Formats: sequence, C-alpha cells, structure tokens
Amino acid sequence: MNIIQAIILGIVQGLTEFLPVSSSGHLAVTQMLLKVPEDRIFFLTVMLHMGTLISVIVVYWNDLVNIFIEFFRMCADISKKKGAGLENEYRRLGVFIIVGTIPTGIMGLLLKDIFTSFYTSRLIIGISLIITGCLLWFAERSQQQSSTQLKPIDKMTWKNAFLVGVFQGFAITPGISRSGSTIAGALFQGINKETATRFSFLLSFPAITAATLLEAKDIAEYGMGDVTVPILLAGITASFLAGIFAIRTLINLIKKERLYFFSYYTWIAGTAVIISWFINR
Repeated sequence: MNIIQAIILGIVQGLTEFLPVSSSGHLAVTQMLLKVPEDRIFFLTVMLHMGTLISVIVVYWNDLVNIFIEFFRMCADISKKKGAGLENEYRRLGVFIIVGTIPTGIMGLLLKDIFTSFYTSRLIIGISLIITGCLLWFAERSQQQSSTQLKPIDKMTWKNAFLVGVFQGFAITPGISRSGSTIAGALFQGINKETATRFSFLLSFPAITAATLLEAKDIAEYGMGDVTVPILLAGITASFLAGIFAIRTLINLIKKERLYFFSYYTWIAGTAVIISWFINR
C-alpha cells in the first residue's frame, strides 16, 4: 500500500458515497484492480468513511446544528408535557432521520453477514449496479409524469421516512447506491427533489457513523495493516474533498433533472463488471 493507492481509494470512496453509483461496489472493484488485499487495508477503508462523514458535516453544518438543538428542545418540551411540536422544520427532520435509521439498522444487523459475502462476487456487484441504474431512471421519470403536487418537508410523513430507510437498508448490497436508493425511495413517494436530496444526505450521517463504528470493532483483529500515518491522512483528505465535490455536484444535477445521467453510467459499469466476471470464471 502506498500514498497513490490511498488517494485513489479515497477519491473513489468520496465520489461514489454520494454520487448515486454505489461506493461499496466501486471500492470493492477498485481494490481488486489495485490488487490490494482487504485485510491489509481494512483500517484505511474504515477511516475513509470518516472523510465522507466530515464532508456531510461541512456541507450540512447549519442543518445538523439546528437539528441537534431542536431535538434537545423537543425532549425538554416532552418532559414538561408540552408535546413534541413537530411543526418546526428541524424537529421534523430530526424525528424523520431517527425513523429512517431504524429499518436500516435492523437490516444491517440481521443481514450483515449475507451482504458481506457479496463483496467478493463481481456478478452480484454488476447486477446490483444495473439495478441502481433502473431505480434512478424510473424514480426521475415517475416525478416527471406525476400529476399530483410534490411533497416538501412539511408534508413528509413518518411512513415516508421509514420507507426511505428501507431503501437505504438495501444499499448494504455492494453495487446498490445508498444515495441513489434513498433519493429514489423518496421520489417514488412523491417527495420533491430538493427535500429528497436533503433528507438523503442528512440520513447518511447516522448511517455512515454507525457503519464506521461497527467496522471499527474489527480493527483489533486486522490491525493497521500496511497503512502508515501519511497514507492514512492522504486517503482521508482525498475522501473528504471528493465527498464535498460529489454532494454539490449531485445537488446541482438533480435541480436540472439530470439524475438519469447516472443510470447510463451504472448500466455500463454493471455490464462491464458482469462481462469481466464471465471472462475470468
């Protein structure tokens, strides 16, 4: 493992964590192409998630601060029997993030071993990438053809948030994009694009945090491997900068109704991965 490989992995992680093309699938394929054993860079891959987590914090700092403030205020109101007062936008977001995280957490804990076994299968990764492309395509088309008024944040319901969390849970599969599946899950339910994108990225905060903590417990088993401090810093920095670029890029593309562009990419990438699987059988 060297700094160049760490930077490549960091860029791949940062871009694909937020662009709807699947970070897990791309990271798994990139590791195969770089010929770096998973057990030797396990520590690095865990820490790369920290870089993308910092990206979310930087871009959505104002939202996150207000959500935390209003959450504690809400808890205080409930303790004083004043009610939750969910008419406040940030309180609603906070509650919906909790609701959306529940199905993701349950699916992650119960199905983790099954989904982990998929990481070494190029066939499954390729098929999953194609599925991601289909989700993005049909989700955007469903909104373009919708005759009903699209929902802003104040019209979202607990059910909407829970179902978006279910979509996020399926993204444990390598090749299924977390951002793509959550945004698609929101769009399918008639939530407007601005709210869908914002909620997707905010929902990633507890998801990435939990995933990092769950993987961190295995660090003692694998150790730091071939990762030195300069390599680690290079990878995290690359992941952080690429993450900010990816978030801002996706926000702009969704505003311009260009989400389906990523369908073409994931279809091509998925097909290429499947073909490589057949060739190397």
